Amino acid sequence: MELDETPQMLPPPPGSFIDREELVQHVGEFAVSQGYVVTIKQSKKERLVVLGCDRGGVYRDRRKAIDESSGEHLRKRKSGSRLTNCPFELVGKKEDGLWVLTVKNGSHNHEPMKDMSEHPSARRFNEKEVMLIKEMTEAGLKPRQILKRLRQTNPELLSTPKHVYNVKTKLRQGNLTVRRLKTLRLPSTNDGNSEPSTSSEPSWKKRYPPRVPNLIGGRFVDSHSSTYIDVLNPATQQVVAQVPLSTGEELKAAVFAAKRAFVSWRSTPITTRQRIMFKLQELIRRDIDKLANDITTEQGKTLKDAFNDVSRGIELVEHACGMANLHMGDYIPNISNGIDTHSIREPLGVCAGICSFNFPAMIPLMMFPIAVTCGNTFILKPSERAPGACVHLAELAMEAGLPNGVLNIIHGSNDIIDAICDDEDIKAVSYVGSDAPGMYVHARASVNSKRVQTNVGAKSHAVVMPDVNIDATINALVSAGLGSAVQRCTAISTVIFVGGSKSWEDKLVERAMALKVDAGTEPGVDLGPVTSKQVKERISRVVQTFVDNGARLLLDGRRILVPKYELGNFVGPTILTDVTEDMDCYKEEILGPVLLCMQAGSLDEAISIVNRNKHGNGASIFTSSCATGRKFQFEIESGQVGLNVAITAPLPLFSFTGSKAGFTGDINFYVAAKAGREFYTQIKTVTTQWKDLTTNGISTSVNTEYTPSTNSEELHALQSMDFQSNDVSLGLHLRDFSNGEEGVSLPLHHHINSHQGVTVSLPLHARDFTSSDGESLVDQSQDLPSSDGIPALDGSQWTLF
Repeated sequence: MELDETPQMLPPPPGSFIDREELVQHVGEFAVSQGYVVTIKQSKKERLVVLGCDRGGVYRDRRKAIDESSGEHLRKRKSGSRLTNCPFELVGKKEDGLWVLTVKNGSHNHEPMKDMSEHPSARRFNEKEVMLIKEMTEAGLKPRQILKRLRQTNPELLSTPKHVYNVKTKLRQGNLTVRRLKTLRLPSTNDGNSEPSTSSEPSWKKRYPPRVPNLIGGRFVDSHSSTYIDVLNPATQQVVAQVPLSTGEELKAAVFAAKRAFVSWRSTPITTRQRIMFKLQELIRRDIDKLANDITTEQGKTLKDAFNDVSRGIELVEHACGMANLHMGDYIPNISNGIDTHSIREPLGVCAGICSFNFPAMIPLMMFPIAVTCGNTFILKPSERAPGACVHLAELAMEAGLPNGVLNIIHGSNDIIDAICDDEDIKAVSYVGSDAPGMYVHARASVNSKRVQTNVGAKSHAVVMPDVNIDATINALVSAGLGSAVQRCTAISTVIFVGGSKSWEDKLVERAMALKVDAGTEPGVDLGPVTSKQVKERISRVVQTFVDNGARLLLDGRRILVPKYELGNFVGPTILTDVTEDMDCYKEEILGPVLLCMQAGSLDEAISIVNRNKHGNGASIFTSSCATGRKFQFEIESGQVGLNVAITAPLPLFSFTGSKAGFTGDINFYVAAKAGREFYTQIKTVTTQWKDLTTNGISTSVNTEYTPSTNSEELHALQSMDFQSNDVSLGLHLRDFSNGEEGVSLPLHHHINSHQGVTVSLPLHARDFTSSDGESLVDQSQDLPSSDGIPALDGSQWTLF
């Protein structure tokens, strides 16, 4: 009787791979986790590989039917004989330079393996055992003697003398790299259930607390580092994950994988790369709830803000889907006689991105989608405070079809950042974060000849004119100045009231007090906690410094308590007024729900205050006067300007244009739009000259040597390509057109003076070329410039080195 299909034996997820070996290895390792064995059924190494299962629930009966009346008995099969005919089948096909895995039939007609002893790989030797076999063979021991000694140190060894013979054969051939030297061991009783997992959830998430893995070469692997950082829920202080401080060797492995993948990925058609981005944005939309929950759990922002974070990231991926249009170069035909010039854009190679904690989804999506669509490979270092969204996005990128090694993730802190800046194989670095680390990254990476862009310094101003609508302006100021716990670089941290702030203070405090402070997962919440205890303590110190320097505290949120979340890192809305420019704490970013109020006597004074601040991330003005808004737009020194709107992150069609101390590097963020193309590609200019080869015979001898004659009056001729046609010599570079019948010589440029004082004559022998008036060029020779004139240069005078 045919066995029922076993649903827990899942097929591997479809995907794309750099080469055939990676595809086969991926399928084999996944099959082990599900309890079946994969074998190659058909293989055309350059184009196709068909994989199947070497187990099955149906015997192949090739014997003739037996007449029951004859009384003959059927011979029993051996209990260990292998079943065949499992319908499971996968197809790997090379398309556009990548190997694409598809599932033709994902079902099985047999039970999964009970334990790993049934798997052929369980009988393989590890590297140490192979070396011992080599030594014992040289000592004269027989295969059974070798097995006996190996089992003394490894009682679980399942290999047979046949396997020893196979290894000895490879050793005689000088091959020590036995395929997959790792021996699969039987799970111990401490490992719990030995049945294959039926959950698609990654194994690293099943630990408590989960240890976040690195992504190297398309595989999530645990770091070998013994040092981990706890990722805490800002609202509860519960440990939600552990992030490794990865080693330098692990970064080198990621760079090696990215460098290896770059060879094939850069040759992948851009339309194929775009299709992967289309699939990625579709998958992000599917998992937007999970991503938002990860962000809120690790970073603390409200679920609404987390959804906005992911949504803005989706816009960036959507923009990467249209990279083909931005990737086009320039072309100018006939830039000189017979010469065309065009430019093409090429990827840089391995690029890296260092992310901050405040936008765990948007910032990674600001970097790697554009970079990889341009043909680069990427190393991503997430923030150690909020790594979950980055890892989830990488999983989705792999599911979308991004080949192994194109995107890699390395976790860590200062040591990894230093290693990224120093690695000579990394060609470009993008950074988003605080001032001092950003300046350090820019300096260190620039010294190592990398392209660098760092977005730092989150301090923006708003100027409020007396003629505005008060209620609308108050709502905009409170939302931009206190929302999201102000852990964003576009937040308005300082408001300058032209004409005084007294009439605004009461309404500003009233509106701020109406904000609900709670955990980000609670309904109706406006402000979540700040990211860590250290950040909360720093905000408290900064507020106290303002008060000590003479600022007036209108609303103090430092000691707020939130029911059920007493241990959370909560800071309530805080408003300070009478702040002046000479306060040192005013000059720096705060990154907390603290709004500073200043006063100015005129618009010019307000603009001067904004321009004197070292940060130039953004500035807004609220006014009902078009002339005032236009004056502000032209005179303000900020990268982003808002007129009656708070500073917002622009759409991907435009760049994130921070200025002054808010940005250092080569090209602005976003690394989307044209700025992303400029940053992640380099231009190659190609000049071509193709002649119309319509003649019977071609002579392409080129003489590049120039030997001046001892006689200065002797004519010097520079020989170039001579195209022979019916005994007619066409010296195109010399403009030497010879009339085979009359041999008319027409020197266009008589006696061109060289730098050495040597007179060079370039004779022209021409046929009769008629002008537009029907006259012969020979007849017009007297009208051409003399040796005193400067000849016009074209392709004939170009010297090619």
